[in-house]
Amino acid sequence: MQFELTEALIDDILFSMEDQAGAYFLDTDEGVIVGGIDGMGLLEEEDAEKGERYIDLPEWDSASGFRLMERFATGFRNPLIREELSSALGRGKGVFRAFKDTLGRYPEVEKIWFSFKEKEMKQAVLRWYNGLREEWGLEKIGEEPEETVDLVHEDFRFRPFREEDLAKAEELNRLCQEEFKKILVEDGMKNSAEIIVRESQTFHYLSTNLFNKTPGEDPDPENRRQKSPALPLVSAMTAESGGGEFAGFISGIAKGQVFYIQSLEVKPEYRGLGVGETLLVKFLEYLDAEDITQILLDLPFWAESFSRVLLRESFKPYTVRYTLNLQERIE
Repeated sequence: MQFELTEALIDDILFSMEDQAGAYFLDTDEGVIVGGIDGMGLLEEEDAEKGERYIDLPEWDSASGFRLMERFATGFRNPLIREELSSALGRGKGVFRAFKDTLGRYPEVEKIWFSFKEKEMKQAVLRWYNGLREEWGLEKIGEEPEETVDLVHEDFRFRPFREEDLAKAEELNRLCQEEFKKILVEDGMKNSAEIIVRESQTFHYLSTNLFNKTPGEDPDPENRRQKSPALPLVSAMTAESGGGEFAGFISGIAKGQVFYIQSLEVKPEYRGLGVGETLLVKFLEYLDAEDITQILLDLPFWAESFSRVLLRESFKPYTVRYTLNLQERIE
């Protein structure tokens, strides 16, 4: 009755688990899946060997599939997509189609779903197989380390900022500033919101220096810096989706050997996919360590969760900025 759980057999088991129309079983003698539409008839003929040669596959039905989708939706970090997926699952009828249609609008998220689903179902197969090994008096096996696909690197492109990115970056920056203002108001800082947002608004300064040049200067920014070392070093990088859509950008300015990252913004539909993290990592690799020795980045209180990325990249916290509206304190 013992059999080896190979990669090919796992793939066959996964396919059979999802086919709700047929009845499938594992032929332990041959190590293959048998059955299908005529699965029940097959077992009637081989009834004497049921439980010895032919065994049931891991239990997987529509309820199992729904719970998996629910887990994926509730755990997704992007609030916009999480809400859409949860709304699709909240329908009384046609939830599977609604969930699939929602994913279809976000190809990058759909790939993450398929990867998540495969991993979870493989774990279910492994638990089933370990249950059998326990019956056979054998030790359980651990999950084989699999090659994880870096979906962000595979489905997004990261390149130097171009002049044609400017309008989209400005639009995204305005959106992020409005979101920032809304968060401040909701956090009880209505009277301070305009001042704080204005103080943090640096993209306009960066954008006007990223491509503009004074008369007689070399049009190449790199050559311009070499000829005029006193000029601020303004750098930026863009993230594009697999379909070539503008997804986000990072930008900053160097003063001496210190580089200030002043914007790291991702469009709402691409958040929670690791785009911001990868933008930061790629940008750090892009900067010249011989010219820049120190990187500074202000992290808003509402983005505190991003600190794990900074710590992983060896950033260290050095100050905490607080704000107080004196008039509100008097009141």
